[in-house]
Formats: sequence, C-alpha cells, structure tokens
Amino acid sequence: MFILSPCAAGCGRTAITGSQLCAVHAASREKEAERIARYISERTVIKDLNAPGLHFSSVDFSHRQFYGCNFKGAAFSMCLFTESFMRMVFFDFANFDNCDFSSSDLQFLSFAGANIRDCTFEGSEMLHLNYGGAVIRDCTFNKSNLYNSRFINADMEFSDFVDCNIKKVYFVQAKQEGISFKSSNTAEAVFTLGEE
Repeated sequence: MFILSPCAAGCGRTAITGSQLCAVHAASREKEAERIARYISERTVIKDLNAPGLHFSSVDFSHRQFYGCNFKGAAFSMCLFTESFMRMVFFDFANFDNCDFSSSDLQFLSFAGANIRDCTFEGSEMLHLNYGGAVIRDCTFNKSNLYNSRFINADMEFSDFVDCNIKKVYFVQAKQEGISFKSSNTAEAVFTLGEE
C-alpha cells in the first residue's frame, strides 16, 4: 500500500511519491504531474504510488497494472485507461472528464465523491467498486460486470448501463435521470433499502 509521508511544509497533506511536498506546496504542480506520468509510462506495473491532487491531461495510462495507488483529489482530462488492471486504487473526490476505461479489469476501487463526465467504462470487469456520492454525467457502462459495486447517494444523469451484470449493485438513494438499464438484470440490484 502507498506510504503516507507528511508534506514537509507541515500542512497535514501527504507528499507525492518521490517528493517531500504535496501538490499544493510543490514548486510546480504541472511538473510533478509530468514526472508522475513519465514514471507510469516507463513501467507496466505501478505499485504504492501516492499522487493526490495532481492534474493529468491527455495522458495514456492504458495497458498498465496499478496496485495500491492513491489519486485522491486528482484531475484527469482526456486520459486513456483502456485495458488497465487495477486493484485497491483510490480516486476519491477526483475529477474525470472525457476519459476511457473501456475493457479494463477493476476491483476494489473507490470513486467516492468523484465527478465523472463523458467517460466510458464499456466492456469492463468492475467488481466491488465504490461510487458513493459520485456525480456521473453522460457516461457509459455498457456490457460491464459491476457485481457488488456501490452507487449509494450518487447523482447519475444521462448514462447507460445497457446489458450489464448489476447483481448486488446498490443504487440506494441514488438520483437517476435519463438512466438506461436496458437488458441488465435489475431484479438482482438493490434500489431501496430492504430489497435484495
């Protein structure tokens, strides 16, 4: 699991991997993001990376394996995560705009409180994921396996869950507008407490 070293500036945030400072106190947040993106591009397997609060734009994270990494509060714009393999990765309160996670194998990830817009997770294995309190707009999860994932208190609009396995997926108190569950096993999902 990623090591939580305190920022040397004493702010209480955690330092970015390979630095003594957090994203707020780094001399250049952009250069730190470039350094981390380069670090990832040079490896197939990425373990224990701590990169909270960094902003990534048009970065290719596809075909990589991530284990125990932290991207809390990070921002991703037009980034590729296609065919990625992730275990225990934290994207809490992160922002995703026009990103592609299609054909990925994702397990035990947290997107709690994240803002996810114009993204695709199509054709992915997405087991035991947490989208609690996330804002999800104009996204597609089509042909994905979302077994035992959580969308509790999520705000979901104009997104598709067509032909998905949503067995034991919790949508309790999730706001839903323009959501399609066509050809998905909705009878096996949980939409209100007391159902299962």
